[in-house]
Amino acid sequence: MRRKTRIPPSPLPQRHGVDPVRVRLPATGAWATVRAHLVERLSGAGAGVVDGMFDAGRIVGADGRPVAADAPFVPGMFVWFHRDLPDEVPVPFPVRVVHRDEHIVVADKPHFLATTPRGGHVAETALARLRRELDLPELTAAHRLDRLTAGLVLFTVRAEERGTYQSLFRDRRIRKEYEAVAPYDPALALPRTVRSRIVKERGVLTAREVPGEPNAVSRVELVEHREGPGGLARYRLTPATGQTHQLRVHLSALGVPILGDPLYPEVSAPVPAGDFRRPLQLLARSLEFTDPVTGAEHRFCSGRVLAAWASYDRWAAGGYDGPSDGQ
Repeated sequence: MRRKTRIPPSPLPQRHGVDPVRVRLPATGAWATVRAHLVERLSGAGAGVVDGMFDAGRIVGADGRPVAADAPFVPGMFVWFHRDLPDEVPVPFPVRVVHRDEHIVVADKPHFLATTPRGGHVAETALARLRRELDLPELTAAHRLDRLTAGLVLFTVRAEERGTYQSLFRDRRIRKEYEAVAPYDPALALPRTVRSRIVKERGVLTAREVPGEPNAVSRVELVEHREGPGGLARYRLTPATGQTHQLRVHLSALGVPILGDPLYPEVSAPVPAGDFRRPLQLLARSLEFTDPVTGAEHRFCSGRVLAAWASYDRWAAGGYDGPSDGQ
């Protein structure tokens, strides 16, 4: 049986609620030095950036001491460093804490805020914000919501319990309910369960449905609708699986794409950074589960009202100025 490598604790503290990058050197390779490997591995940054980090003592080993640029390559060695944070436009909406105890935090995430650091969104993420605001450096996300989707996200307070809570999602022992605003089609027979096979390729913005064994299952129900030309409807969506963009793909395939969706049914032109108008009208409304650590029965609900349902004209005109609370 192959022994699992023990990962040393990080010798660097978080910065702005963001963990340092950890790199483990490969077990084999022809690199003579740590620098040679990092220059190749971080080719997107460029040799000059890597050399600058070595010169500034920003790349450290497990003992917290700077690693020299000419340090010999040691298979399996760990090094840490803080990446330069990208220039981020602040998302001007708060993350609301719905529940907090010694094991979990349930937060109500606004539209436009990424759940965890990724790509150009690092410090301006729900995870980094909550780590700073709640002084919980070990806080981790048990799952993710798309950046454009608002609503409930489950975080774990203790790093050693993260896997236990993640298993709720992996084993489908958590009930997630979403809400969406989309066009009303009187010919669309609802409720129904949509089953299809969805694939999402790395580097491609959109997911797509393909022939094959279904891997995506969504229950779609009509909650209420408004008559007249361009009439809208409010839908309750209950996913049984968690494929990327699953609900967005399924509603688009039914002919009622979610309002404000920049990808489905067609990819629209990118909006400038800082344009927070007309958010995607998709909300993670509720989470319901039995706590795997305490045994408590939990049901959490978002207090948000989707803007296009509250005032379509204002939303369509770009008058969205932040999330509102329901009664």
